[in-house]
Amino acid sequence: MRIEVTAAIIRNDEGECLIAKRGLGSHLGGLWEFAGGKLEAGESKVDCLKREITEELGIEIKVEAPFLAVDHSYGEKHIRLHSFMCSYVSGEVVLNDHDEVAWVTISELASYEFAPADIPIVKKLQDG
Repeated sequence: MRIEVTAAIIRNDEGECLIAKRGLGSHLGGLWEFAGGKLEAGESKVDCLKREITEELGIEIKVEAPFLAVDHSYGEKHIRLHSFMCSYVSGEVVLNDHDEVAWVTISELASYEFAPADIPIVKKLQDG
């Protein structure tokens, strides 16, 4: 069974990306990711991403363009991760699902340990 998931590459005016550290009690806890979540029945990817970012981080984003789709298998769970370039619009970050967030440059992404499905996104960002 494949689960459809979205991820937001949220950029600010300085060109930094917002990354989030998964909560220690969750699947892949302690690893960094581009925030997002599971598509609900009948929901578009863009609507899913906006909803998930509001629920998880309490901020508003503008979804701009698809970036990369990644297929990854975590044992019995197979996901297709749809990433999108997004821009930060408004709000203060609230940690509802994550232990930490950071605004980082593309070159700084290499200093963080990412969830396996997010690694191809990091590599594509770094390759320009």
